[in-house]
Amino acid sequence: MPMENVARRGANAPADLRAWLAFLAERGKLAIAREGIGLADELAAVAKRLERDSAVLFPRPDGHEIPVVANLFAGRDWVADSIGVTEDQLLPRFLAAANHPLPTHEVASGPVQDVVHEDVDLLRQLPVPKHNERDSGPYITAGLLIARNPKTGVQNVSIHRCQISGKNRIGVLLLPRHTFSYYRLAEELGQALEIAIVIGAHPALMLASQAIAALDDDEMAIAGALLGAPVDVVKCRTNSVRVPAHAEIVIEGRILQGVREPEGPFGEFPQYYGPRANREVIEVDAITHRAKPIFHTIVGGGFEHLILGGVPREATLLQHLRRSFPGVIDVRLTRGGTCRYHLAIKIDKANDGEPKNIMMCAFGAHYDIKQVIVVDKDVDISSSEEIEWAVATRFQADRDLMVVAGALGSKLDPTTDNGISAKMGLDATAPVNAPELAFKRIRVKGEEEVDLATALQADPGAAVARFLSETRA
Repeated sequence: MPMENVARRGANAPADLRAWLAFLAERGKLAIAREGIGLADELAAVAKRLERDSAVLFPRPDGHEIPVVANLFAGRDWVADSIGVTEDQLLPRFLAAANHPLPTHEVASGPVQDVVHEDVDLLRQLPVPKHNERDSGPYITAGLLIARNPKTGVQNVSIHRCQISGKNRIGVLLLPRHTFSYYRLAEELGQALEIAIVIGAHPALMLASQAIAALDDDEMAIAGALLGAPVDVVKCRTNSVRVPAHAEIVIEGRILQGVREPEGPFGEFPQYYGPRANREVIEVDAITHRAKPIFHTIVGGGFEHLILGGVPREATLLQHLRRSFPGVIDVRLTRGGTCRYHLAIKIDKANDGEPKNIMMCAFGAHYDIKQVIVVDKDVDISSSEEIEWAVATRFQADRDLMVVAGALGSKLDPTTDNGISAKMGLDATAPVNAPELAFKRIRVKGEEEVDLATALQADPGAAVARFLSETRA
């Protein structure tokens, strides 16, 4: 059931985290933990057990006054609900938002600044959990890191793993993407990079942050288009960053120029630990939050982590591929491929050889992609069984396999050499001019029309007993 008015801001109801939690609660999809669950390991263990079934709210974790919530997405259908569409409309809706963003609307004040802490003590003021067994300590995992281009003022929104390293210090992993580009610009100017970390926002803002957008495209404007109304933003108290006015918590700070400190290990989306290394450092200047805030956390490498990263990437990959190949019907970043590395592409094939061109385009679209499987339009790419069937029956390694050596991949993939990776493409499509029955899928005529309520007896136990009695007679 689409979220409709809950997803989009009505006259008196802002689109915020609380609206989404209310939606889940009304549908029996929000569990409440007992009070006092431990922030180190125990909270993540409970969330992990429930990750495919329900969101979970933890009141007074370790006695902390601020509750923690996890598992905002337990399925692809939840993602669709959060932006008020059906599941089959999910990627088209995201593409429309990316193509027609709504700029943010700046307001003078908002509930996210109801309480201000200028004497910062992160672990005393915020309930930051430790998630996986070998994580180096408590991590902010669901924070939207908002940075401003130091030359133009355009903002970027992304999610980074943030290790609590001291009372007002955060170690942050910056991969070679837009925040890192802004940081390099600030270093060239001899400045620290002003940032804010937003914790507890409507799911649409989380989704928009994962779009594969161009440098200086503001993801908050994509979020506004997803919601159907501009996102209200307020200026931070200690810097020039604009943050969502109806978020729960904001950490204001700066990524320090030329400073590196140890960060990690941390459990990442490939279900391995990102290693410990010297990384960039955020110095925190202030914390602001609602009067009674909610802290959102994501278990590293868990189901929510994968889904959140997968859907926005699928939408932007689909758009990228369709620019050159109008026969591309749909794409799916598979869960077994961590919703990052393995891509299935469904096409309406017009020419032999076309799948290999599509593979090369996909590899160029995002460096994370390590394997591409191209299948025909009769294959359900939401089913791993269907994809495997296509490979089993329409692929031959000596003619349908493509391998590209020495390409840039994900540094979080432990099989790479500092991010240098091989790419593999599999053409699991049928030849265009194959004989009609050679690759025609079998089907039983009338299967779809069968009404089991009328085809089967109402009391199967009695019918079986009667049948067995008659066969013994």
